[in-house]
Amino acid sequence: MFDARYSIRSHVAGSLGVGNVGETVTLAGWVHRRRDHGGLIFVDLRDRSGLVQAVFDPDASGEAFVMAERIRPEWVIKLTGQVRLRPEGTVNPNLQTGEVEVIIASAEVLNVSETPPFEIDTAIETDETLRLKYRYVDLRRPEALDALILRDRVTQRFRKSLEHRGFIEVETPILGRSTPEGARDFIVPSRLNPGEFYALPQSPQLFKQLLMVGGVERYYQIARCFRDEDLRADRQPEFTQVDIEMSFVTQEDVLAMMEEVMHEVMREASVDLVTPLRRMTYADAMDRYGSDRPDLRFGMELACLSSLFADSEFKVFASALGSGGRIKGINARGAGDWSRSKIDALNQIALDAGAKGLAWVAFPTEGDVRSPIAKFFTDEEMAGLKEALDVELGDLVLMIADAHDVANEVLGVLRLHMADELELEREGFEALWVVDFPLFKWDAEEQSYSANHHPFTRPFDEHVGSLEDHPLETLSYSYDLVMNGLEIGGGTLRVHDAALQRRILGILGHDESKAEEEFGFLLEALSLGAPPHGGIALGLDRLVMVLAGKSSIRDVIAFPKTSSGACPLTGAPGSVSSRQLRDVHLKRD
Repeated sequence: MFDARYSIRSHVAGSLGVGNVGETVTLAGWVHRRRDHGGLIFVDLRDRSGLVQAVFDPDASGEAFVMAERIRPEWVIKLTGQVRLRPEGTVNPNLQTGEVEVIIASAEVLNVSETPPFEIDTAIETDETLRLKYRYVDLRRPEALDALILRDRVTQRFRKSLEHRGFIEVETPILGRSTPEGARDFIVPSRLNPGEFYALPQSPQLFKQLLMVGGVERYYQIARCFRDEDLRADRQPEFTQVDIEMSFVTQEDVLAMMEEVMHEVMREASVDLVTPLRRMTYADAMDRYGSDRPDLRFGMELACLSSLFADSEFKVFASALGSGGRIKGINARGAGDWSRSKIDALNQIALDAGAKGLAWVAFPTEGDVRSPIAKFFTDEEMAGLKEALDVELGDLVLMIADAHDVANEVLGVLRLHMADELELEREGFEALWVVDFPLFKWDAEEQSYSANHHPFTRPFDEHVGSLEDHPLETLSYSYDLVMNGLEIGGGTLRVHDAALQRRILGILGHDESKAEEEFGFLLEALSLGAPPHGGIALGLDRLVMVLAGKSSIRDVIAFPKTSSGACPLTGAPGSVSSRQLRDVHLKRD
């Protein structure tokens, strides 16, 4: 809503319509286009609300017409004139204000502009680094501005929805202590404490738990988070979470509340989220889709073929089964006529994903089976393969024989790759909860256990007694909100018992002294009357990216970093002076 009391304008450009005909209005904005038609000059004036056509007539505009002869794109101008209907046959149905125009009586140049580094209309085709260097120009594109407006609407809806449910917004520290939470910390040297460092928060995880111990009961925060990790399209070194925590709740309470909130939030983007959301266990998601964030907008589910090839003469299959592994496959419909070179490229993808190799059988449209391993299959095995994967002419079967987890994960990678290659339709919004994650996972490189979500996740009550004996079989009260193959948010019930928290830290390799050193403040808090509590953190950037139909979160952040973590606009990160280093007790190598 535009409030003219606080502006040099009486209206904004995009608000004008038939109801304003006959009114005298004052507008201000940027010159989007200028067209000289001899006797008349037309200027499309742009502001945040949209475009309107301004007409400069030498008979009606006077000195303003002289100004119109020299203005150029991206000049900032102020116009006053009367709204009128466009002449018959000139209505622009593609423009919000396309039925009217403003006949200009007076005009003022507020500022001139040098030739922009790229045309606003064609900026989307401009090199991204150039667009980010001149991001303030790039943001003038309606598409870019619309993404920020959507982000604001989504953020405000979160605030209103959570306030309505009794949550209060609390800020937590940015300068904190480095704790092992899974990713690498950004660290900040302390001038007042020589040789010591703060860490920027990867999340407000520990502080929001302390707020629950403090009796806040229902907390949220639009929280800035920082992680020093490799970047990709849906990841930035600094990002925003909608961080939520609740006391005296079960997992069902958290999920039910979040479904209501998400329904209201997504309605801001004209998306009707159908609730209750479907649920899938972590084990089922990995078994069927090879991912704990499955994209359900297309099929191509994984099938277990172990029993079918239990007596296979193919040594690779027999070896995998003999060592306790699995044989699993997917049917890439429509790829049966692919060339050998294209299929061999899939083998490299499988190797890069951790497999020892890829087995394949192609069923071209002409009917002849193509495969380097088909000669090892009996007629019964070939018939069983076709039945298990519902094979038709033109299909390509891809198989992995390996450890169960490896087979799932590699086929999950191939499933997404083939969906891209085959241009499978992935429209709309498919959301679900993935639940019941294992509490621990085994880090083969470090030869130790690590936390699947974080070290403060509460295990299933019935698994607490066997924690130390069967850590990899321990399931947890944990849940991820997945949408269109992306993790939009993740949460858990938290450990609220200090003794149990010490046991979990012990399995993760923290002896008593190390646990006290790194988490002593949390353990002490848990021993002073901590209530049962749990929550969730949602990636605001990632959610808005999905709702806006973008492929990168950089498109929904005002001033994002590149994939190398650099800011082309400001030149960050940059060097600092020797004096600055001395002040924080550091020196150059």
